[in-house]
Amino acid sequence: MNSITIISATNREGSNTEHIANYYFNTLKNKGINATILSLKALPSSFLTTDLYGQRSPEFQKIIDTYIENQTKFIFISPEYNGSFAGVLKVFLDAVPPKIWQDNKACLVGISSGRAGNLRGMEHLTNILNYLKVNVYHNKLPISVVTNLLNESGALVDNETQKVIDLQIDGFLSF
Repeated sequence: MNSITIISATNREGSNTEHIANYYFNTLKNKGINATILSLKALPSSFLTTDLYGQRSPEFQKIIDTYIENQTKFIFISPEYNGSFAGVLKVFLDAVPPKIWQDNKACLVGISSGRAGNLRGMEHLTNILNYLKVNVYHNKLPISVVTNLLNESGALVDNETQKVIDLQIDGFLSF
């Protein structure tokens, strides 16, 4: 099996999304699964004016080659932004050639400081991924009030959330 790319779908510094992405990474590692994390903070600063419009920069091509090309499974950890997901994720999806996404599999995790766990954003993302011919795993996990689930150093300490993440990962691995 190829490794799984975990996409921390925000470019915000010090985000809770990144903490949850790290938890997924460590959980996969403990299960003997090779995984990498792509934080959208790593996108080149010229990304919006060049790579989005087909003027491929070497920096963005390296991201595609390392994290997207030849991968078959992706876990999107997506925070809620204005009732959906972060715009930087949409721009990223638009900048990657659609053919690369085709016939891959995705698992979705919504993060919010509120009560809904980014349910709307996961539905929007599902529609886009389906359009790109990505198979989306049915068990989408909304993680609500994320700030109450993390300790001061950003580690996920809520046992119930850890259990549902473990179940989601096990299901996705067999998907």
